[in-house]
Amino acid sequence: METREKIELANLPLAVYREIAAHLRQLEGVEVELIPQSSPQFAYKKSQIAGLWVNYAEDVAPQMEQILAYYRDRYTG
Repeated sequence: METREKIELANLPLAVYREIAAHLRQLEGVEVELIPQSSPQFAYKKSQIAGLWVNYAEDVAPQMEQILAYYRDRYTG
């Protein structure tokens, strides 16, 4: 069974969201889409990215959560 989840990590720059997406795409069966920011004003900390849509199979969920935990600890903690 496949799950679709929206992932939002506050105040990350675009480059970090792209790094997370690339890291998650290394897992088999994971698809990632960047969600554009809806605000018309540019703010580096807002990155012009609202979050990520991630489609994944349940069996990769533990690995995916480890990757996301790393970025949460590093950038939002």
